Amino acid sequence: MGLNRDGSGLHRRRIEAVLDEVRASGARTILDLGCGDGDLLVELARLPQVERLWGFDLHAGAIETARLRLETLNMTLPGDVRLDVRSLTDEPGQLAGFDCAVLLEVIEHLDPAALPAAEAALFSLMRPETVILTTPNSEYNPLLGVPEGRFRHHDHRFEWDRNTFEEWAGRIASQWGYAVVFKPVPEGHRRLGGPSQMAAFTRPASGGP
Repeated sequence: MGLNRDGSGLHRRRIEAVLDEVRASGARTILDLGCGDGDLLVELARLPQVERLWGFDLHAGAIETARLRLETLNMTLPGDVRLDVRSLTDEPGQLAGFDCAVLLEVIEHLDPAALPAAEAALFSLMRPETVILTTPNSEYNPLLGVPEGRFRHHDHRFEWDRNTFEEWAGRIASQWGYAVVFKPVPEGHRRLGGPSQMAAFTRPASGGP
């Protein structure tokens, strides 16, 4: 689960879109859930506002690569940086209290049957003030040359169209007391949308249910 370092322009634009949302949120403490080799993590570490940055992924090799990349940065890292091998549902209560959690192209790697547990772990137990989540937009697949009935990556368990994604995210927002805004990532086709799609969840100051 997590990011592949594909080096593509699309991958870079997804990262920039997430960074824009993090900057706008003012978050100082951030979880990068499914951080992979650290493409986003390295950029989050460069943000002056960040004071605590924790990254997690299922794959030990990816975590080691991310660790090495952080070590080679010629800069002062945030005061509290942690990398570990773990899943979304591994003792999520330990991750409560962060300002923001980011899942960049992560949920499509989960089995659909595992989604309810991941939702509860993220929105009920971790419960950050902001959640930024992106996933492929299946409507755009023909423009990427993806054959009908196939996914973009062999490890994807599903890929949603915009209606399915927005219904899922809207249900979560209502259930756990968040507001949600949707954006194409990046701006894409007038009829098919962007290649990826973003949901930015924010928790009201009152804390919700």
